[in-house]
Amino acid sequence: MKRLSPFFPPIYSTPPTRSFSSFLRLYKSQSPSSSKKKPTCPTHMATTTTRRQKKVVVIMGPTGSGKSKLSIDLVTRFFPNSEIMNSDKIQVYRGLDITTNKMSMHDRRGVPHHFLGEFDPDTEFSPFDFRSIGSKTIAQIISRRKTPMIVGGSNSFIYSLLAKRFNPNSDVFDESNSVNSVCTELRYNCCFLWVDVSLPVLNQYLDKRVDEMLEEGMFEELADYFVSEGFISDDPADSVSLTGLKKAIGVPEFEKYFKRKGGDSERDDDVESRRVLYEEAVKAIKDNTRLLAKRQLGKILRLRDAGWDLHKIDATEAFREAMMTSKTGKRTVEIWEKQVVEPSMKIVKRFLME
Repeated sequence: MKRLSPFFPPIYSTPPTRSFSSFLRLYKSQSPSSSKKKPTCPTHMATTTTRRQKKVVVIMGPTGSGKSKLSIDLVTRFFPNSEIMNSDKIQVYRGLDITTNKMSMHDRRGVPHHFLGEFDPDTEFSPFDFRSIGSKTIAQIISRRKTPMIVGGSNSFIYSLLAKRFNPNSDVFDESNSVNSVCTELRYNCCFLWVDVSLPVLNQYLDKRVDEMLEEGMFEELADYFVSEGFISDDPADSVSLTGLKKAIGVPEFEKYFKRKGGDSERDDDVESRRVLYEEAVKAIKDNTRLLAKRQLGKILRLRDAGWDLHKIDATEAFREAMMTSKTGKRTVEIWEKQVVEPSMKIVKRFLME
């Protein structure tokens, strides 16, 4: 079977998958033609000093933009000597795997992952905690002669880990603070991949993703969670305290539904009331997910405006193509490969070779 280059796998035909969200799940993708052009790597402050720093690859972007899929594509096919560090501040907690959209063990394809469902869901894991534990993990990964790949949408975590000067009592993303408050000197030699999707297209996808998460068992998962945590109560004064995993989108939105008294009643008025509460909760989840994506994009733009050297990878066309059909077809795969995977691979390859 013909190989396009040492950095591409053999060509495989990829059958359509059943779910819309399968576009962002893992499969053996078709490979595009290789290119001889080698773009300059977007390293930050590429001086003699930073070249001596330890190298770290960072994949960032708003929720739902395909960061996890891209990371697995890169590690399994091009950079197997890498380990992934999750930087999603909700996915660090154990539990609610569907609600928080954690990557399953199967989809991780044997790639080592750190901070994915590892921490106590009832505690607060702060950016300062991530900086402390994350830096130790980076050192351990590098000591094994591997490359740390930080992947996630929580830019407060990414900033806390990478900025050389970090003040846990100051939010550099607060609009009341000047962009000059953002530290542009980094602790590591970083290569940033910013996976971007046009907000109108991304919002359409995020709505669809919520529907599919519900079909996959999100509602039942939340029901079990509320019962196990003792949140279902007749007393309206009992409410969810938003700490740890309780801040996950889906928990506060469904609280009123699960706390409604007489939930087992089959009376028509009660059934109708619960239907309304259910629809309100789903709408709130979709609204808040879209708002989260917008806030995350705003933080990325702030880092860029402050001087962080982010290489933008536009995945809009792949998402738009996927939205045009209920199945992921050959055309979607080709666009994802050509416009997302291939340029990302070249950037990281050049970065690691420097």
